[in-house]
Amino acid sequence: MSAKAKKPSKAKSAEDAVLSDVRSLPCSYAHFDESTPLKLDSGQSLAPFSVAYETYGELNADKSNAILVCHALTGDQFCASDHPFTGKPGWWGLMIGPGKPVDTDKYFVICVNVMGGCMGSTGPTSEDPGTGKLYGISLPVITIGDMVRAQAMLVERLGIEQLFCVMGGSMGGMQVLDWAAKYPEQVFAAIPIATAARHSAQNIAFHEVGRQAVLADPDWNHGKYHEDGKVPRKGLSVARMAAHVTYLSEQALHRKFGRNLQDRANLTFGFDADFQIESYLRHQGSTFVDRFDANSYLYLTRAMDYFDLALEYDGVLANAFKDTSTRFCVVSFTSDWLFPTAESRDLVKALNAVAANVSFVEIETDKGHDSFLLDVPELINTITGFLRSAARRRGLEA
Repeated sequence: MSAKAKKPSKAKSAEDAVLSDVRSLPCSYAHFDESTPLKLDSGQSLAPFSVAYETYGELNADKSNAILVCHALTGDQFCASDHPFTGKPGWWGLMIGPGKPVDTDKYFVICVNVMGGCMGSTGPTSEDPGTGKLYGISLPVITIGDMVRAQAMLVERLGIEQLFCVMGGSMGGMQVLDWAAKYPEQVFAAIPIATAARHSAQNIAFHEVGRQAVLADPDWNHGKYHEDGKVPRKGLSVARMAAHVTYLSEQALHRKFGRNLQDRANLTFGFDADFQIESYLRHQGSTFVDRFDANSYLYLTRAMDYFDLALEYDGVLANAFKDTSTRFCVVSFTSDWLFPTAESRDLVKALNAVAANVSFVEIETDKGHDSFLLDVPELINTITGFLRSAARRRGLEA
């Protein structure tokens, strides 16, 4: 069953936390023993395993108002509450809360730390019951399908027969699509944002650069760095820097930084951070290391790379949604070059091919892929309107 842990008295770094009991995190847990293994796409099984999650709002009497929020690559279950390590507000606080588009006065929101993550769900920083040591890279490879399968087991344990909505952006959007394809009767509405039905060669390439940065760090030690009391900080920091560039747009970078110098009037003619953009990326890299595990980064980027929904349905994406009754709202952003609008249009065409109930919005913004996390009024209005309409159809609103 689930259990709520006591909130730590102060924030601490992920480097310290992974060596302590993850059950100290201020969230709920569902523990599954050997009698209920998680069957993985690799053909292996994981048992026992745990799922860490956070909830907001109240589940109504007939359990019809539940919204599952799926997080992106570097997100976690703390979508609308302060992060226990950094103390920063939840990553989707703009979207979730009382009176917000995902109104927690109306809906019961569930956000789950994905399998392979580092915030409580079974992942590389979890103890391997067979050895008594941390899994490290001995954990079986996790896929998007595996993440969703674990979430479905949690939802079943919570006694929820049908989710009112499943929503998320980027890797979270991949989970939304997998939910809609694999569990159509359990998803009344779906909102995949800034995502695609498969990972592109370009995106796999960027991930490989990041993984190789981690693997090249001598402190990585074949994934056993925790045994040495070390963290491959430099490699993971570089991986985060490279990835973060893909989350932005050229226009946003130019508007925010241009070629402005960082705390100096002239070039130093050296390799210090002369430019503001260099300083910004270095900051992003160093702070990321304090809240994320390097091995988890390897596992989650691999999960995204392996995602190809059509491949599971004879290479035809439309087959994944045949006879679906789920209502879809697909959202893309004009300046997102990581998951460009063309990929969302391919998804919409597949949904139209099976006469699915689908609406599509391409939002004009220069904020890049990260737009789904930022204050973009048209996104706020789109989500608000879609959920309101779906709620009326579901009988949650008059």
